[in-house]
Amino acid sequence: MLLRLRLFAAIPLCALVGCATVKTRAAESPMGMEAPVVAVAGPEAGAAPHSPSEQAGAVTASSAEAQEEKVRLVTAGVIAAALQAAAMVTGPANTTGRFWDELLSPNELARSIVTRSAQLVGARKLGKGVPNDCSGFVRLAYLAAGIDLVAHGFLSGENAVSAIFRRALEVGTVHHQAPRPGDLVFFRETYDRNRDGRRNDGMTHIGVVEGVDAEGTVTFIHRGGKGVARSRLNLSAPTKHQLGQGGPVLNDFIRPAAKGSRAYLAGELFAAFASPEGL
Repeated sequence: MLLRLRLFAAIPLCALVGCATVKTRAAESPMGMEAPVVAVAGPEAGAAPHSPSEQAGAVTASSAEAQEEKVRLVTAGVIAAALQAAAMVTGPANTTGRFWDELLSPNELARSIVTRSAQLVGARKLGKGVPNDCSGFVRLAYLAAGIDLVAHGFLSGENAVSAIFRRALEVGTVHHQAPRPGDLVFFRETYDRNRDGRRNDGMTHIGVVEGVDAEGTVTFIHRGGKGVARSRLNLSAPTKHQLGQGGPVLNDFIRPAAKGSRAYLAGELFAAFASPEGL
């Protein structure tokens, strides 16, 4: 629905500007009426009087200029109306306020989710009503946008992360493309949930995408062992913690080392993304 509204906001600019820039034919005089007389300045002293052809040329030039001015005014009005329509659908732009910035800026749904997620960074307790874990964090973030991620309930033996993932699969929002701010990010085997010493625990961790930088590194917010924090994920180099010595971090460790098991990076345990629309 949000995508359709964005497209409707773009249609007035594409269609109406094209219509406005097509030159209309000069208005024809009604049958039986004389064309209006256009006053032409008389000849200067000592100059020859204007010929009929010169007078006709002056009238034509004057009419063409007037017509072009009308086209400019109509086009400006159509662009202004399209910009206002885009602003009503997408909200104000974060940067320049240009039309394409309006159209491509994060929608209000995602903006609410990311804003609430950022507000919770540093929190060790999430408060009453939600579990003090990763699933409780994303539930609080999404409730800010009016979305209850577990309203559909749980299946027998299902944890909250698996239940949210199941819901995302059912509505068709799970994807493996470049994420957008506000998307959910799922991870597998981030801890030994069933305590059998093997990696067979399925979906065990979840967070909210905050942004993606020019190198493709995703910053996501999640509730970890030390509270709500930011971490990084880069699927172009899932097994690399850092880009060279002293370079930027690509993937943070998301599963600590344990007896008989090494530490694992976010890129290694990544499962999928899911968009908020439809949840």
